[in-house]
Amino acid sequence: MTHPGSELIDRLYRATLGLKTPAECAAFFEDLCTITEIQNMAQRLRGSGGKSGERMNIDSNSLKYDERAIFALRSLYSRYGYSCYKMSKFEEYDLYVRNKDFLVSDSVITFTDTNGRLMALKPDVTLSIIRHIKDEPGVVQKLFYNENVYRISQKTRTFKEIMQVGLECVGAIDAYCIGEVLTLAAESLRCISPRCVLDVAHLGIIAAIIDDFSFSESVRRAVLKCINEKNVHELSLICAQSGVEENKSAALRQLVSLCDRPAAAMPKLRALLSRSGSARLAEQMDKLERIVVQFKGTDLEDMLRVDFSVANDLNYYNGIVFRGFVEGVPTGVLSGGQYDRLMRKMKHQSGAIGFAIYLDLLERLDHAERTYDVDTVLLYDRRDDPRALRAAAAKLMAGGHSVMAQKEVPEGIKFRQLMRLDGNEAKFIEHA
Repeated sequence: MTHPGSELIDRLYRATLGLKTPAECAAFFEDLCTITEIQNMAQRLRGSGGKSGERMNIDSNSLKYDERAIFALRSLYSRYGYSCYKMSKFEEYDLYVRNKDFLVSDSVITFTDTNGRLMALKPDVTLSIIRHIKDEPGVVQKLFYNENVYRISQKTRTFKEIMQVGLECVGAIDAYCIGEVLTLAAESLRCISPRCVLDVAHLGIIAAIIDDFSFSESVRRAVLKCINEKNVHELSLICAQSGVEENKSAALRQLVSLCDRPAAAMPKLRALLSRSGSARLAEQMDKLERIVVQFKGTDLEDMLRVDFSVANDLNYYNGIVFRGFVEGVPTGVLSGGQYDRLMRKMKHQSGAIGFAIYLDLLERLDHAERTYDVDTVLLYDRRDDPRALRAAAAKLMAGGHSVMAQKEVPEGIKFRQLMRLDGNEAKFIEHA
């Protein structure tokens, strides 16, 4: 296999984490990176002075927050037996337009292929996975991915290439599989930040209540929107206008307002739902309880919140749904749930559950974490010997410093210390 700069890249492969052959490293990195990213990482290795055959020592400070998260998440999912899924950059636009309600955004970048077909830059990975897998009775297919998707950024409101990490558990899923995916969602959040929460709900409960009200499709959508936004006032108005009895409307409002740890929330929820006497609600409640109880006494229990504002489209989702939050980001960074209805729509008989993590949202954490752009700004002028400058910078780097050599201090840069080359030595000038 030959790529531009292949000698440097092969050197990186041989050094990577003690893998035995360049071929093994190539397989690993080609799952993880584009060739451009591999070349960039190889340049980092060159700068660190790594030698062929040595274990690569990656300086985590040189990685962005989302890059570190990708490595940690891939390792986590692999430990649970999930395999990496790779997809093409392009799918037919028809796949997305037929399932636009399943997408985070219905805005899709399209182009016409050489054969005249209308194609799309992928705004989603799950749809592609479902399209290409086959039902295997009794088997559960466990896949994870990290792929670039193309969608409107929540931050800039313009199209952006966004790295997305996620996993899918597809096939004969049961309570254990659902609990495992929830565990991995919780562990994923902890990889990102120790200060995190995973909100969990059961759409079967919401569907059973709403179906009892005989709402029209447009009213159902409005009700789900109110539930998602915890808009109790608007929800009351809709129920009143639709002729819903006050006691039923009050029960729905209490459900929407519920948000607590499972130990406190589940008794309240069971008491609330038992008033209806509905066998269907009792059955859905039992399903939720069988999942939540798996976390009792574990170190993940305090992360969970039972919160029914985690409402998704009932045409696609069913059963357990969840959303993850980390401190410092005002919106959910992780979203997932069961989507058996989407599977049926795409002609599959098996079940499925999965989640995605939106790494573009972690830019806020990266900005908060990086107090300095560089450890040392090393000043020099045109009369200085380039060899002396190189040697001084190398000496600082060997001591664990990141070094930026400049003739003048760049405007707006944050540094720990300012130094100047004096002959063959770097002399301290000031701290930040």
